[in-house]
Amino acid sequence: MRLLLISNSTQYGTGYLDHCADAIESFLGPVQRVTFVPYALSDRDAYAAKARARFEAMGYGLDSVHDFDGGPLRALEHANALFIGGGNTFRLLDAISRKGLVDAIRRRVNGGEMSYVGASAGTNVACPSIRTTNDMPIVEPPTFEALGLVPFNINPHYQDPLPGSTHMGETREQRIAEFHEENTTPVVGLREGAWLLVDGQGVVLQGANGARLFRRGQAPTELTSGARVDFV
Repeated sequence: MRLLLISNSTQYGTGYLDHCADAIESFLGPVQRVTFVPYALSDRDAYAAKARARFEAMGYGLDSVHDFDGGPLRALEHANALFIGGGNTFRLLDAISRKGLVDAIRRRVNGGEMSYVGASAGTNVACPSIRTTNDMPIVEPPTFEALGLVPFNINPHYQDPLPGSTHMGETREQRIAEFHEENTTPVVGLREGAWLLVDGQGVVLQGANGARLFRRGQAPTELTSGARVDFV
C-alpha cells in the first residue's frame, strides 16, 4: 500500500500543487496516467481541467472519474494512481459513498494495485472517519466512516494558537480535544506544507512546518519532518 497524504494543495505565494510537486513526482515514479476524483467541488469540469493542466505540467496524463467513458467504477479499475483533491470533505465522502466507490478504492489501494495521492479533503477521506475535518457539513453523507487506509485521523491545515489573539472561538487544539472526549482514534494535526508518505517502510512525515500528534489522555507531541509515525 502506497499513499501520499498532503495537508494542502496550495501554499501561500505558490501555485496549485507547486509546493509538493517534487514529492508527487517522486511518489508516482514511472506512472504515466493519473485518475482524478473531483467530487469535493461542485464544478467538476473546471476542477478536472485545473488538475489535468497541473499534472500534465509534471508529465502525467489525467483522467477524471466524473466523465470517464464507462463510468467512475471502470475508471478506478483501470487506474494505477489515484488523486483525490481538496474541497468540501462532506460532499466528497457523500459522492464516493453514493456512487459505490469506497470499496473499490479501498480494495485496490490495500491490494497494492493503485497508489493514492490525497490533498486536504482527499487526505481526510483516507482516514478511518472524517470527524476531524475542518469543513462545514453542507451535505449529509450516509456515514462519517471513510476509507480507513491509515489507522489514525488527520486534521489538514492544522493551525497553532496565535499568541495574543483576541479570537474567542475554539482553537484547533481544543476542537481535537473535543473529538477525543468521544473518540479514541489518534489525530495527526498536519500543518500546511507538510505531508505523510505511507509505503512498505512505514509512515514518514515530510515537507515543511511539521505536525502535532494528539492522543486521548496524553499531551500533544510535536513532530518534525523526517519523523516516523508508524507507532500511531
